[in-house]
Amino acid sequence: MITVTERAKEELRTVLIDAEAEPDEGLRLLPNSDGVCELMLDTELSGDLVVEHEGYKVLLIGIEYCKILNGKTVGCCDKDDGAVLFVR
Repeated sequence: MITVTERAKEELRTVLIDAEAEPDEGLRLLPNSDGVCELMLDTELSGDLVVEHEGYKVLLIGIEYCKILNGKTVGCCDKDDGAVLFVR
């Protein structure tokens, strides 16, 4: 199971609003080869884990990454230069 904190959901929702995302779009979480996760505006694919918040698809996680991220938490913290999302 992948946990997404309420604070992270709020920040992801804000990113979607600021990006003027279409109603069927969400932010896809993509782990890269450096062990860092990136976000990309995308639409839901068959088999995706979809996290919804206040009517938005705030996070899309492909089935191929669900096993890698199992037991992890997507969170958010505030820094001097703005909010930072993290996976741990």
